[in-house]
Amino acid sequence: MVVPKNPVIAAERGGSLLLAKSRGNLHILRIMLTARETSAPYNQFSLPWAEEHDITICTYFASDVTLPSTITLFEGNGSLRGFFRALKAALGARQYDIIHAHSPHVGLLFLFATLFSFRRVAPSTVITVHDSYQNYKFRNRLMFMPVFAGFQKVVCCGQASYDSFPAFFRWLAGDRMAVVCNGLDIARVDRIAADASPGPHRASGFTVIAISRLVAIKDPFSLVTAFQQSEVHTSRLLYFGDGPLRQSLIERSRSAGLSNQIEFTGMIPRDRVFEHLLSADLFISTSRGEGLPVAVLEAMACGCPVVLSDIPPHREIAEGVDFIPLIQPGDAAGFAREIKRFREMPVSERRTVGRKCRELVKDRFSLQAMLRGYADIYAQIAGNHVQDGMEVLDHV
Repeated sequence: MVVPKNPVIAAERGGSLLLAKSRGNLHILRIMLTARETSAPYNQFSLPWAEEHDITICTYFASDVTLPSTITLFEGNGSLRGFFRALKAALGARQYDIIHAHSPHVGLLFLFATLFSFRRVAPSTVITVHDSYQNYKFRNRLMFMPVFAGFQKVVCCGQASYDSFPAFFRWLAGDRMAVVCNGLDIARVDRIAADASPGPHRASGFTVIAISRLVAIKDPFSLVTAFQQSEVHTSRLLYFGDGPLRQSLIERSRSAGLSNQIEFTGMIPRDRVFEHLLSADLFISTSRGEGLPVAVLEAMACGCPVVLSDIPPHREIAEGVDFIPLIQPGDAAGFAREIKRFREMPVSERRTVGRKCRELVKDRFSLQAMLRGYADIYAQIAGNHVQDGMEVLDHV
């Protein structure tokens, strides 16, 4: 981890790591499981405000990315003791305008810590729900009960996420529950596009890309089957992500004779993912459950046509448009037909679909819209001085 230039606090790695010089309009503490390449709380919520506001991150697990020196990190070590030590140091470092948690685990631990162990904090607390109810394990659903009752604002990442929660949870949170749709930093995509050379797969013909954790709910085996059934022998499938199913998927591809056409890359830097998306021909998600999927928005912002499983979060993205096919989850033959259809489509037509996808993201799911939504939330719970400080959003 890079050491900030103006540290005023330094502590052991298991507890906290360096307090950068105080700066910015707002002091925001973000509590999350970890900061990593695929972390929305880090990429969508923290990095865009790192130059305008004083962002502090407290994590349960050690982080696997190098944070900019403009962000202060208090880093846990994967244990309860390590997390509480990091949280205590973060809360003791300064007063915050907003304390924002990003998972039921850390939300519950924050409530416990501030109730029984540490100091009293201002009630300007927010938690974001990053997934749909059915995708959470039973224990996490139980965690949400005190979290929904204890945080001043509960924000779902999309309307589908909000609708997925049983009436009990909506009653528990009452008018403290809100929706702010996930957003995508299109400016970041454009910066990468300006510097990127064509992806290395460009010369290999038609390229399909998927991005997800390799777990059952994302249904990656249906995509492998669909790719096999599409019978496009010059095609290539790149699957970005890692998880417990990776080795089984590799073996499945090998047994189907597709090891030269399908590559499971594991985790790669996010900028590199964008470079591949910018020159891909099609993005597919066969997922059976999402919150509001950022990976889909990333592909669309890169001008890549998408084919999605017919689930509520994907319907939320595709609402009112006819250029995003929705296929029933598990229907490998349906996904195969769409792969073939896009493969046979003239390049100019595919590019037109890609441009429409990008415009949809700009109109409905921009990062600016998301951040303005949170600016309103912060102002509601912390006062007008927060709203005044968020005027820089116009320049993001």
